[in-house]
Amino acid sequence: MPLAPVPIPRRFEGRSVVVTGAGTGFGAEIAVRAAQEGARSVGVHYRSSVEGAKRTAGRVAAEGSTPVLLQADIVAWDQIKAMAEAAFERLGGVDVLVNNVGDVAREQMSWRDITEESIDHILAVDIKGTMLCVHEFGARMLEAGHGAIVNIGSTVIVRGSARAPQYAAAKYGLLGVTKSYAHAFAPTVRVNVFAPGFIETPMTDVLPDKVKEELKTRIPLGRMGSPRDVAAAIVFLASDEAGYITGHVLNVNGGMHLA
Repeated sequence: MPLAPVPIPRRFEGRSVVVTGAGTGFGAEIAVRAAQEGARSVGVHYRSSVEGAKRTAGRVAAEGSTPVLLQADIVAWDQIKAMAEAAFERLGGVDVLVNNVGDVAREQMSWRDITEESIDHILAVDIKGTMLCVHEFGARMLEAGHGAIVNIGSTVIVRGSARAPQYAAAKYGLLGVTKSYAHAFAPTVRVNVFAPGFIETPMTDVLPDKVKEELKTRIPLGRMGSPRDVAAAIVFLASDEAGYITGHVLNVNGGMHLA
């Protein structure tokens, strides 16, 4: 007999949240979950997917929160500075930042296909971009006297990636960014990493059924995670319930990598 749906708590009541890359995928679900948990305003960041960002904003508004669109290329420091300033002004301060933007080099099928261009791009987006966001938003949170930051990692930090070593290198680097700023910002601003395993997304939807079934046999909980699983865990890590957690990696992978 399936379990009844778990009621959504209100852990962000009255708070403001910014989610990078919120026009599509995980980012959109995180932004909507923040609204469902009572956030008074949600910053919906996008680089080029303005239509996706508008759709997310509509969903956020439907949950009773005020959406604020924020556009920036996260690898450009001047744009991140401007976005942070705009976010703090337009949202009336920022209590939570979720750094969701990242690239997985999904077009690369083997380590043999790696290119210098791909290495530069992945490291720029996944390390430099996230670090800039942590730096600029975190500095302003320090001035405000509070805040929580969650960086999106991957279980690739446990298993590595024979397919795309540059992606694994970037996510390992993100651990250094997180731990460094967790020390630098303590005790005022918490900084953590959320590391998801295989999650149901448009990217996994295109996998052959045989591949998806084989993946499930490697997951002790017997299924891939859902966007709801991702959003709920991230919101927990950014909430007061995780108030004694900083510099930590929360692996959410159904037990696939027990480490």
